[in-house]
Amino acid sequence: MDAGDDGDPLAWETKRREVTYECPGFDIVREDVELPDGTQTDFDYLVDDPAVVLLAFTPAGDVVLVEEWRQAVGRVNRALPAGGVEEEDADFAAAAHRELTEETGYEAASVEKVGEFEPANGISNAVHHYYVARGCEPTAEQDLDFNESIRVTTQPYDDLLAAVRDGEVRDGRTALGVLQYELR
Repeated sequence: MDAGDDGDPLAWETKRREVTYECPGFDIVREDVELPDGTQTDFDYLVDDPAVVLLAFTPAGDVVLVEEWRQAVGRVNRALPAGGVEEEDADFAAAAHRELTEETGYEAASVEKVGEFEPANGISNAVHHYYVARGCEPTAEQDLDFNESIRVTTQPYDDLLAAVRDGEVRDGRTALGVLQYELR
C-alpha cells in the first residue's frame, strides 16, 4: 500500500489509509505510516480535487478579480478567479473557461496554461493549474455555488502587481499567479 517513491530512502511507507472527515469540497485522510528510520506514526492531510486559477485579462488589459469573504481568515479576499475541476470538464482548459464564467460572468476568448503547482504539499495533495485568459468580456451571469458570495472587479495589471509586491494582496494563489506571469 506504499504511496511514496519506493526507491527514495526518504520515502514513507503507508500501512493503512482512512478518510476521517468528508464534506463538500475536501476530505481529511489519516494514514498510518512507517518513516525511513522504522518509526511508526500517523499523518493527517487534506485531500482536495484539482483546481484552476485564472489571470484573466480584458481586451483593455485590466485583470478580472473576485472579492469574496474567507471565513478562515475573517475578511474579504481580493483574488484571481479560481475553482475546482468537475467531472463534466473535458480537461483543465475547459474547467478554466467554466470557472471564469461561473464566478465572474466573464467569458474568455482564449486560455493558455502557464503552470501547475502544489500550494501546500506539507498538509494537502491539492494541485492548482494556472491559466492566462485573454479577451475576457462580461457576457454571462454569475452561477455561484450555494456558499459563494462574490463581487467582481477589474484592476489594471500594474496595480495588481504592485498590490502583490506591497503585500496588499495576501491571497497565495493570486500572488503565485502574478509572479509566475512575471517570470514568463
